[in-house]
Amino acid sequence: MKVNFIAILLLGIVIPHFLNAQIVYEEASYDKFFIGSYGRIGVDWNYENKGSVGRRLNLNNMGSIGGRMEEQDYLELATGINFTPKVKSDSMNVRVQTRFSFYSRSLNLFGNSSSTDLGGLTFAIPELYIEARGVGKKDLFNVWVGSRLYRGPDVHIADCFYFNDHSGQGAGVEYKNTRLAAIMVFNLDTTATVPPYFYLNIKTGTPSLGLRQRSVLILEQDQKLSPNQKLTYLLEYHRMGDASEEDTVTILNYPSDHGFVFGLRHHIDLPRFIEGSFNDLAIRYGNGIANGGDGGVTRTYLTFGAPNLDTHDFRDAYSWALVNQFVMNLSNKFSLHGYLIYNKSKGAAESDDMAETYFGKEVFNRKEDFTVGTRGVTYFSDTFHLLTELHYSQRKDGTQPWYRMTKISLAPTLSVLGERNIWARPHLRFVFSLARYNQYASDQLYSPYLEYVGNERWGYYLGIKGEYWIWR
Repeated sequence: MKVNFIAILLLGIVIPHFLNAQIVYEEASYDKFFIGSYGRIGVDWNYENKGSVGRRLNLNNMGSIGGRMEEQDYLELATGINFTPKVKSDSMNVRVQTRFSFYSRSLNLFGNSSSTDLGGLTFAIPELYIEARGVGKKDLFNVWVGSRLYRGPDVHIADCFYFNDHSGQGAGVEYKNTRLAAIMVFNLDTTATVPPYFYLNIKTGTPSLGLRQRSVLILEQDQKLSPNQKLTYLLEYHRMGDASEEDTVTILNYPSDHGFVFGLRHHIDLPRFIEGSFNDLAIRYGNGIANGGDGGVTRTYLTFGAPNLDTHDFRDAYSWALVNQFVMNLSNKFSLHGYLIYNKSKGAAESDDMAETYFGKEVFNRKEDFTVGTRGVTYFSDTFHLLTELHYSQRKDGTQPWYRMTKISLAPTLSVLGERNIWARPHLRFVFSLARYNQYASDQLYSPYLEYVGNERWGYYLGIKGEYWIWR
């Protein structure tokens, strides 16, 4: 009995040790860990409705286009690891990057909200990707896979990533001045309008809801024209697979569809001014299901408008997007940042106003918007700056009259790094914005501010805000 007990005891010790020994965890060989972050936070108010949290003054369906001084609390936190190859002579570098973002679905301040509150904090992971840079010793290229904020230039004062915002989950290769990528877009969203990213799978004979994927193929090419200017060419192809059987087209089950995007961007550094001055001009055309780019979000796969319900496609849909922005550092006392944004889109239905979608809902089938704005930064000293902004926006939904808004913002700013630079952060700002609406925008309450305070021709915003960023 004693022998059996000792044998069982030994087996209980040795076997788990043996099993665990099969899994060998080797310490990662990395040479650098980095962290980046972007955040804004503050307090804001007005004295309408017996005192309330301040609301954005911009027109509806424009996002930050029209000025972003009134934006709410937001946080991004990005972490990354650079791995070192085992072969010391290898030029390759591998990076793993993860980004987390936090924001409130309502206007609650961070300090007064949590993820359990109604309309409280939302947590997202917009980036988790692996990138191998410098693959190959003769002709180096980069390879990446995962979810990535894969985008180029932005108009910072309007928070608009124009021309080539290809953020999403996919994979890509970069070789010298050429970038080739594919992103996959699918979502089980029964509240979406058009086109639905789910379908009714009837091939098995049993109706079931399934995911439907859109594939977006992207090609970009940079061409150097001179030491201080370049052209970027853009081509996209979008395709949604065929989810339908013959004679079974329904609102949840309809034929395949596709679209194209063509774009051109010209960038030039301005040597007449202080370093960092430039001008960017970009134009982009999208057709079919690739006519997206509304509400301040420029991703072309966010299809706009209604389909043609006779042909069950977006063949006649289109969009135009034109953006020009510049930064001119005129002296160590003043910098000027300006932009112009124009968008025009139409869905595939014949109507120029409202049209029915696959789900029987009605949406505007045409829209046009135009915004011009500037920010002047006056450097009174290394640490005290004055930000002055002037914006004008107008938007037309369908055949409705134009909505119009003019806004001026003043922001005395403490730039704590003591740097006379338009991009210097952190900032501590006192913000005052004043907006004037035309009668139609006022009557239709066509602004987050007007939706809260009612029919007014004037709107205002007061706040104390902080903004920072730190990147590797």
